[in-house]
Amino acid sequence: MKIYNNLSEFKKLDNAIVTIGTFDGVHFGHQKIIKQLVEKAKADNGESVILTFFPHPRMIIDPENQDLKMINTINEKADILKGLGVDHLIITPFTRDFSNQLPEDYIKNTLVDNIGTKHIIIGYDHRFGKDRSGNLSDLKAAGLHYGFTVEEIMEQDIHDVAVSSTKIRQALLAGDVGLANDYLGYPFSIFGRVIKGDKIGRTIGFPTANIFIEETYKLIPGDGIYAVTVEISSEFKDDSESTSELRTSDFGLRTYKGMAYIGQRPTINGMTRNIEVNIFDFNQEIYGQDIKMNFLKFLRHDVKFTGLEALTIQLQKDKEATLAYFKG
Repeated sequence: MKIYNNLSEFKKLDNAIVTIGTFDGVHFGHQKIIKQLVEKAKADNGESVILTFFPHPRMIIDPENQDLKMINTINEKADILKGLGVDHLIITPFTRDFSNQLPEDYIKNTLVDNIGTKHIIIGYDHRFGKDRSGNLSDLKAAGLHYGFTVEEIMEQDIHDVAVSSTKIRQALLAGDVGLANDYLGYPFSIFGRVIKGDKIGRTIGFPTANIFIEETYKLIPGDGIYAVTVEISSEFKDDSESTSELRTSDFGLRTYKGMAYIGQRPTINGMTRNIEVNIFDFNQEIYGQDIKMNFLKFLRHDVKFTGLEALTIQLQKDKEATLAYFKG
């Protein structure tokens, strides 16, 4: 899959089969639509194109609303779409100027002149252009003029996408990663950089890697302990030159079992919310390295213990519960 961070990077195609959306989560409902896109492109001897936007339009239209959290970062989304057989992913910077285009200008400039759309698969409720005034009827009328066809995604499928996204977010916030994963069709993950902590875990036999999530819009599951797998590069990967470029999972990886903690560490009167992971059978220094945590099972809620000794006893129980989970 080829990735473009702007429409200007994209070379117009002769036969582009296109769909448009944010596709947050790229869950089962989204995957059904994307499968439809890929199959149509193959049948028509064309190339599949997904047009998505970053930042999320609501971040620009309503910047004061800090409640919007996304299931995937843009990098995570790209990795998942790559695995679904999509040919091209265009990540269009969403700005107020872009949103203020007249619908007819958006169709001509973006879909026709820039992409070369010959067929578009889109939802019945899709809106675009200034004040979201463009709709499916406008697309169909423009298609007759510019020579592209429009395929409407069924209302039930659009409903399923919206319901699934809502249920995934609710499940994650409640810590129910099992239910979230059922809807996603893959394990929910966090991709972040290992930073230095206060090393209290080492003193009680449970050293942890502290994870920094650069993307503040990333949805973080509810506080507690989780069984996870951790993907770490088999060789140190330094991409400190740029944090804005898409990072994928193409480099060699090793996967480890572990247990993750999310919370404010009430036993030591912590003041900030931490994301930490105790990686089993692992003792390498990985400060500054990007790792990926896949959340598999919620083990327990975060609680305050009487002291480090009581916490240590509970962590040993948590590790035993994690190992039992992996044994099935």
